[in-house]
Amino acid sequence: MPTEFELRQRNQQFANKARAGKNPVKPSRQERLSKRSPVSHWALAAILFVVVGGVLFEIIRLVFL
Repeated sequence: MPTEFELRQRNQQFANKARAGKNPVKPSRQERLSKRSPVSHWALAAILFVVVGGVLFEIIRLVFL
């Protein structure tokens, strides 16, 4: 089991490397939320289905009727 001194030393080394950008650091919740799209995947799929489906039905109607 590592001693308290070794733990502190390793924590300090990790913190220094993280500040230098050498170790990937897990992004914060706020950073992850800022990168997310405001529209969910299900809503986007439903919108595309309606729009693309409507266009296809119109093309079929124009060609065959």
